[in-house]
Amino acid sequence: MNVTIPASGTADRRAATLVMACLGVFVAYLPVTTVAVSLPAIQSALHASTAQLSWVQDAFVLPMAAFILTAGVFGDVHGRRKVFMAGLLSAAAGAAVALGAQSVQVLWIGQALAGLGAAVLLPTTLALISHAVPDHRERGKFIGLWATALMAALAIGPLTAGVILDHASWRWIYLLSVPVPLIALGFAARLLPDSRAAHGRKLDWPGQLTATLAITALVYGVIEGGAGSFTDVKVMVALFTAVAGGVAFVFAERRSDSPMLDLTLFRSPAFTATTLVAMITFLALIGFFFLLSLYFGLVQQLDTLQAGWRLLMVTAAAIVVGQPVGRLMHRVAPRVLITGGLLVISGALFTLTGVDAGTSFGSIAWRLALLGLGIGTVLTPMTATAVASVPYQQAGMAAAGNNAFRQVGGALGPAVLGALLTTRALDTLPGHLGDAGVTGATRDTIVATADAGGLGAVARMDLGADTGRALGALGDSFLDGMRLCLVVAGSLTLLAALVCVVLLRPRRTAVATAAPVAGTNPAGAATAAAAGVAEATPNR
Repeated sequence: MNVTIPASGTADRRAATLVMACLGVFVAYLPVTTVAVSLPAIQSALHASTAQLSWVQDAFVLPMAAFILTAGVFGDVHGRRKVFMAGLLSAAAGAAVALGAQSVQVLWIGQALAGLGAAVLLPTTLALISHAVPDHRERGKFIGLWATALMAALAIGPLTAGVILDHASWRWIYLLSVPVPLIALGFAARLLPDSRAAHGRKLDWPGQLTATLAITALVYGVIEGGAGSFTDVKVMVALFTAVAGGVAFVFAERRSDSPMLDLTLFRSPAFTATTLVAMITFLALIGFFFLLSLYFGLVQQLDTLQAGWRLLMVTAAAIVVGQPVGRLMHRVAPRVLITGGLLVISGALFTLTGVDAGTSFGSIAWRLALLGLGIGTVLTPMTATAVASVPYQQAGMAAAGNNAFRQVGGALGPAVLGALLTTRALDTLPGHLGDAGVTGATRDTIVATADAGGLGAVARMDLGADTGRALGALGDSFLDGMRLCLVVAGSLTLLAALVCVVLLRPRRTAVATAAPVAGTNPAGAATAAAAGVAEATPNR
């Protein structure tokens, strides 16, 4: 029997819903930074190439991008408690598979299962809160705590991974991700009330299948093309499949009477602008974090805990600025906040081109803190504007669509920037080896190893007296590639700023619409959006 919470609600049921929602989003995002800072250790242990390492992250992000829209519909149709519990189970199963992985391919499977769980948990947890707390002002407090749990997962992940890797194998970073969702599953079965959408919705299978095909083929084509050649038959087939899948998705959504993503949303310039900004920005940022973790491990030779403290600078700054920006939204135009934040992000990325192997903690910390300030400034008004730019009845779909495109950008980030990094580093490696005094057969062996197994394979080579010089040349080559990627990432955020300036022009109708929608989560959405996953859900 379907149990629903009355509009007034009871304190204990609301508390149970809040605890479950916070646990759910904590479980969903714990693997993100935990894995990111552990990539060098994973690469070394599994002898993974840069392309294979890109898939470790993308195997998690791809299901999030492909299934987050459908997951919300599943909850509406079949009951959110059941879907929430399924998400917890998938997250635990993925962590268990990754925990026992003996190859990078098995790790991909574990990451994909965990990503599917995250795709289910993100919209479901917010829908549970929306149903339990009908009053939009009170709901903001609940979403604020939800967002705090999310940020806690992002902050705790690197530090936990660092402590574990100081004492055990990399695979034990997944240990916490097994019992936590299972404990939450037990409590949810007993305490969490069920709910579903009051109005009828249907599953959009053609939209889901074509979207999954297009996204997966696109990311596969970019990763494999960067690792090899974009003229390879398999790469060209993948990219053609991505285009065909995208076209089929458009046709499927236009013909569906219950579309997964109503394409009329894109008639709103504000929604189109924020969606493009979200995708471009996350392509740059997630790709940058992928490179940053490799920089700390391969170039600076830092352990995971030391890298975790540095990444914490970004998360902490985003948290600090999130609340003030949430209050500023009522006095400063979103166009100004988003554009200004993007310029700060771009400036931070360009300043990072000055780092090298010997850059100190203090010197890199202020750059990363500046990046975090920009992220917190952009993502709060970006999400609120996406939701406020459409009729209230479509607010949930608008936020979910914005989030889905954000995840697509996040999936492409490691693929695109990883391909640029590898190409540039391999091009400059022979020259740096020669400058370091490594010549002849040794240089040829190193270059061949890098071509076949990636830069990480060179770091594992025992070259006797030439080892130190070879590692120095490897670091210089990596820095060449990273600087190119930083310039590209910074340019992408400048492009996003231009999109914002052109499309986010003040409109009287937008102002009139924005007030009630933005008010649904005045404080909570600010922090949630700083993590890039805030999603508003209309009253059911």
